[in-house]
Amino acid sequence: MIPRRTKIVATLGPASSDPQVLSRMIEAGLDVVRMNFSHGTAAEHKKRVELVRALARRAGRAVGVLVDLQGPKIRIGKFGDGRVTLQSGESFVLDAEREIGDISGVGLDYKNLPKDVRKGDTLLLDDGRIVLDVTGVRGSRISTMVEMGGVLSNNKGINRRGGGLTAPALTEKDMRDIVTAAELEADFLGISFPRSGDDIRWARDLMRKAGGNSLIVAKIERAEAITALEEILDASDAIMVARGDLAVEVGDAVIPALQKRMIRLAREKNKAVITATQMMESMISSPIPTRAEVSDVANAVLDGTDAVMLSAETAAGEYPVETVAAMARVCVEAEKEDPFLLERRRETPPSDVEESIARATMFTANNLNIKAVAAMTQSGKTVLLMSRFATTVPIYAMSSMAETRRKVTLFKGVYPVKFKGARDPEKALQLAEDELLKRGAVKNGDYILLTIGEPYGKAGGTNTMKIVKVGEHRTA
Repeated sequence: MIPRRTKIVATLGPASSDPQVLSRMIEAGLDVVRMNFSHGTAAEHKKRVELVRALARRAGRAVGVLVDLQGPKIRIGKFGDGRVTLQSGESFVLDAEREIGDISGVGLDYKNLPKDVRKGDTLLLDDGRIVLDVTGVRGSRISTMVEMGGVLSNNKGINRRGGGLTAPALTEKDMRDIVTAAELEADFLGISFPRSGDDIRWARDLMRKAGGNSLIVAKIERAEAITALEEILDASDAIMVARGDLAVEVGDAVIPALQKRMIRLAREKNKAVITATQMMESMISSPIPTRAEVSDVANAVLDGTDAVMLSAETAAGEYPVETVAAMARVCVEAEKEDPFLLERRRETPPSDVEESIARATMFTANNLNIKAVAAMTQSGKTVLLMSRFATTVPIYAMSSMAETRRKVTLFKGVYPVKFKGARDPEKALQLAEDELLKRGAVKNGDYILLTIGEPYGKAGGTNTMKIVKVGEHRTA
């Protein structure tokens, strides 16, 4: 049986902090945990990461850790009574110097907002539930008319229709949190609200200076990020299709086509991609998903996403284990569709030897009845490149490095294997065969593909592909 190829990212929170619950989530199919640094302390995050890794070791699994930075707080302030109800047609003031709000107006956590907007702009609050038309700006005050009213409570987010807010991608808090992420040996670092490739390079530089080696995930959630998508992809290791804030800025009807475009472009550029936001939102309070949610997850799989992500469903929901299990079921069923009918990959010349080997490996795997690919890897780069191609052949990333095994948990169709190897390449081949036989991935007489770097045992890139018949090289 071919294992599930699409990976599951689940956000940890109060609902998933109990060791028994988290252990069951791992058993249900969790591949990567998301640590939302918008909430909690460094000590709390450290405790959770230690728990995840201990439970993963107990289960004999590699589980990746994604630290998701909060990013700029583009939010309103607080109300004296905690909330107000705005009526369409009423005036309402956003004032950067105001402390406590009421029905007439509210303060701003983001003090530069008056500099970013002008008369005629539209501001969307609370994920677009409240719509304000800007009628004038004077000093610290933004005068607006309520176009669409409703209940507005403390600290709700603000977006400008069409984008254009100038808040930097990394705040002082984010910079401190990058140091924490490095100390936690986070496998992935999520950058919120990047607008350019420079934002990603800035974050990577800070991570490296802090001693970390996280893969950088750019969260595409600003209108400007769509314009700069290619340069952001070039600078990052992966992207997240963050459909919440992005939908508010560009319009919800645009998101499905954008999702397909982002996933396609990420795969063409050999980057991983996570699809996120409200994927199974009803399961916060329901033990089963809606049919629309099932279709949403399945379509993301069919689009070619590496991973699908859960947020409040597992952080604060009533059914975190059931949600992971439901998502896994949907992924498995969607993956039964022929991936070759869906893939429309634009090929460019390979950039180096490793990409050439990856292409040759997957072409051969897809055309020679290969049962498995065994890739001996130190960095995980070659298996990432392999995973960019449509295939039903499982790719086993065999590595002695725990850090590498955790990183490949995000890559579609790649399965980490703890592998010590051997000094002699023939002995290493035999050990790789033994591992695949033990897993039930192959049987004697099957063909596998082995990729290694030669001379064997020397640090460096993958440069060799071998076609091997299982059992043929065994010593008596």
